[in-house]
Amino acid sequence: MPDPVPEAPPSPRSTWDQLDEAADAAWGRVFRGHPLADRIFYLASELGDFSVIWLLLAALEGVRSEEDADAALRLGILLLGESLLVNQGIKRLVRRPRPVAEHEHPHHVRLPRTSSFPSGHASSALAAAGMLSQRRPKAAPLYYGLAAVVATSRVHVKVHHASDVLAGAAIGITYAQIVKRLWPVPTR
Repeated sequence: MPDPVPEAPPSPRSTWDQLDEAADAAWGRVFRGHPLADRIFYLASELGDFSVIWLLLAALEGVRSEEDADAALRLGILLLGESLLVNQGIKRLVRRPRPVAEHEHPHHVRLPRTSSFPSGHASSALAAAGMLSQRRPKAAPLYYGLAAVVATSRVHVKVHHASDVLAGAAIGITYAQIVKRLWPVPTR
């Protein structure tokens, strides 16, 4: 009888995997399982789906004047471009598996079928915050604070790794800066 084939040694975890595991464990110790935190982050995750929260904010601002309506339409068009770049471009190239949830989700969360890298929620949140802040600089802390909650919600609900969120945030910030140069908007 031939000798059994020895098992391959486990592949070493990358630095990114170690960062993601440490960030997820820390996040879980501090936030996950707390009813108020769970409600806030699950709601933020839901509102971030398809950039709903950003389109609603733009629509609310757009009812004030023709100029505001034009700015709202502009944001919608630009978020569509960001979504195509991230969801149909980068995610199709990277194809990173999503984290595995070890337990039931306490609230509803849509489980995407696309690649985990980068986070589209983080990308659209930071892109929207950047573009909205260009028009209303005094509201920038509000926009960026909301963007941070939406982006980190994806780690909270365990559909993204922390590095996915960081990469998505960097893409969103970069996208907003490119838009600022190519299609500037007058400030209010």
